[in-house]
Order: sequence, then structure tokens, then C-alpha cells
Amino acid sequence: MQSKAKTVAEYLKGLPADRRAAIESVRKVVNANLDKGFAEGMQYGMIGWHVPHRVYPPGYHCDPKQPLPFAALASQKNYMSLYLMSVYADAEEEGWLRKRFAEAGKKLDMGKCCIRFKKIEDLPLEVIGEAIAMVSAERHIEHYERSRRSLSKAMNRAESNPAPKTAAKKAVAKKSAAKKAPHKKPAPKKAAKARSKKAATKK
Repeated sequence: MQSKAKTVAEYLKGLPADRRAAIESVRKVVNANLDKGFAEGMQYGMIGWHVPHRVYPPGYHCDPKQPLPFAALASQKNYMSLYLMSVYADAEEEGWLRKRFAEAGKKLDMGKCCIRFKKIEDLPLEVIGEAIAMVSAERHIEHYERSRRSLSKAMNRAESNPAPKTAAKKAVAKKSAAKKAPHKKPAPKKAAKARSKKAATKK
């Protein structure tokens, strides 16, 4: 659920009291552990933390006008979400996060890069602080560029080596070709007359 708020203060002001308290608590933890290379602001209708263009001029590949996203915090319809792009880009960090949630006795409800929570008690805030603190802007840029290179190589391989047709596709192609192939059906009446004439000759 994207907000039309232009500033973080405006975004917070538009939230229900209980949601605002939870979002403010998480925001405080993020800002307290954030590397100085990141900046806070509104991005994609959420409170976002990003690498400014002055630090990383190329910006985000999906929209170069947008600075490179790092994290985001939002109040959705049925829950709140904390987005951690570094977790999405690093399998080891995701494994670490899952382990730390378990150690804290908390259930991790996570999508590709978002941690969903309905109340502040669902989050081990010290773990969130550690997750933010362990990634500098420089490291985030390295992860991002490495993932972009890997994706580009994978796409190039796919284009140069198209996957062979599966058995199912081959069967469909064969059936389709058979339908298109010209064939002649014998005329039933003529065939019957020919057989009768042949039988009469033998007699």
C-alpha cells in the first residue's frame, strides 16, 4: 500500500496510533544502526533508506532516477513490513537472520526481502539493529553489482543456449505437424465398387 506522503513526518502522521508507535520504534532502531553512507527519505510510497546518487550515481537499475534502495518500512493493509534488500542479495545473511530470529524465540515471517509483523513484539529489535549495522553502503553496492553481473551472465547463457524441447512440447509439435500434413482419404463408394468388380471377375 503506497502512501502519497512527501516526507517521513507526513507518512507517520497519517498512520493509526498503534501502527505509528510500532513503525517509529523500528525506524529508531534502523537509524541508530545505519551506516553514514545511507540516507533516509520517502521511496516508493514507504519510508526508505537508500544510497544517494552522490554516493552511487548509477542509481537503481529499474529506475536510474531512483537512488539504490537498501531498506524500507511500511504499514500495509494487514501487517507492517520491513524490507531488507541486503538479505535478498546475500544468502548467507538470510541464513544468519533466520538463525538469530530462532535464537530470540521469534517466528520469522519473511518473503523475498520483507519481514512481516503485526505488532512490535513480533520483532527482536536487537537483531534488526544488527542486520542493519552489518551492511555498509559500500558493501551493499558490492552485493548489488555482483548480483547484477550474475543475472546478466545467466541471461546471456540462456540466449546462447536455448533449452531443448521437452517431451511434451515435442509431442504437441508432432501432433500439430500431423494435422497440417496433406493426406488423401479414399472415397468410400468408389472403394466398395472396386472390391465388388474384382470379386465378380474371379467368379
